Amino acid sequence: MFKRKKEEVFNANISGISIEISRKRIKNLYVRVHRTTGKVRVSCPLHISDFELKEFIRSRLNWIMIQKDKAASRKPIIELDYLTGDKVFFEGKEFSLEVKPSLGKSKVEMKDDSLILYVRGVSTKKKRKVLMDSWYRKKLKQQISRLIKKYEQRMGVEVIEFRVKKMKTRWGTCNIKKKRIWLNLELAKKPTGCLEMVVVHEMVHLLERLHNKRFYNFMDEFMPEWKVFNQELNSSVD
Repeated sequence: MFKRKKEEVFNANISGISIEISRKRIKNLYVRVHRTTGKVRVSCPLHISDFELKEFIRSRLNWIMIQKDKAASRKPIIELDYLTGDKVFFEGKEFSLEVKPSLGKSKVEMKDDSLILYVRGVSTKKKRKVLMDSWYRKKLKQQISRLIKKYEQRMGVEVIEFRVKKMKTRWGTCNIKKKRIWLNLELAKKPTGCLEMVVVHEMVHLLERLHNKRFYNFMDEFMPEWKVFNQELNSSVD
């Protein structure tokens, strides 16, 4: 049923759950459940046997069902028009958006409970969105830089580079060899404790590649309250 000798992607049904399986040149098995669609994906090394693959999936069925239930209970994402009156988030707080024409440079300013978009020229939805994303990116990079400096000395590791990008299924990733960390742009909207937890998580991978007992012992050591923020982050509505 599962046996493959080359890299490819195929679908399987286990206990009534549709699963997309990718066989490729990796070392370990991974299972992911999309946080909004509930789609299940399994990444499988080429050397893993049919039996091992099925046993791995069956061992994670309970966790998979929990994640699928969470995805089903989340409210659908409402696409913003970035117009005056829209509600936007920054650092876990809700702000009312105001769009105003500008004779100078386009920019974003924070004032009390409002975020003000000063837009130069024709104000299109795309232009307003790009402006907001650029502001989020700038603010997020400032926070990340501060957090990395905070934990580098504590952990005894060095992050050579960090970048920010939009990611559909992950909050962050770490390239261990290059000591490079990627963070999801959406983290700018989340509480600062959630961002800190993700930064610590990715930096811990520089000490331990796998999500094993040693990894989570490091998490407990460097950020004892990480589980609280992890739960908050993964139960929040986009």
